[in-house]
Amino acid sequence: MGPLPWPRPRPLLLLPLGCFALLLPPPAATEFSPSLDSDFTFTLPAGRKECFYQPMRKEASLELEYQVLDGAGLDVDFHLLSPKGETLVFDERKSDGVHTVETEDGDYMFCFDNTFSTISEKVIFFELILDNMGEDGQDQEDWKKYVTGTDLLDMKLEDILESINSVKARLSKSVQIQTLLRAFEARDRNIQESNFDRVNFWSMVNLGVMVVVSAVQVYMLKSLFEDKRKSRT
Repeated sequence: MGPLPWPRPRPLLLLPLGCFALLLPPPAATEFSPSLDSDFTFTLPAGRKECFYQPMRKEASLELEYQVLDGAGLDVDFHLLSPKGETLVFDERKSDGVHTVETEDGDYMFCFDNTFSTISEKVIFFELILDNMGEDGQDQEDWKKYVTGTDLLDMKLEDILESINSVKARLSKSVQIQTLLRAFEARDRNIQESNFDRVNFWSMVNLGVMVVVSAVQVYMLKSLFEDKRKSRT
């Protein structure tokens, strides 16, 4: 089985907003749809800064993990700002990072900055995990309206909900781990391919030097045994 591809960007709301971002000067801005789990892979050109917005609710949790998959140095600057514009997290020239914050109502902005690089572009993967967004509780209340006679059951409704939530949490964690493993594999594969190209390049250079040195040695040895005296008639 061949190597797994990088995680591809999901279209969702990124495409129409991305079109407006192309018309504006950097940094560009994009908004994610309200989802409990989102991941995205994009290319950050040299000398550019890309920012994304995520709307959050009060007393929720925002977990963000990012990795630089490809590019010289495998590093990038990362900023996470609150709805009030306060800097919550700042990573300077890091290859990866994991950050969790308790949120309030408003749009949180996180940016990836590659302005310190003038030549190399970076391929960046990041994943958002949103907890306590208030949607599960409403679903549970809606379910209770249609369930009657729970006292007659050996297992109470609360026990069923607890079991379902436990399975859901474990499945989400499994999906998250698999996504991160694919990202690690993509970064390791890029490093191996880069090393492979370097080894091939310097091997060819060494081979060329050896051929030139061999030709020079043969010429010099041959010139030592040549009779340079001219015969006169």
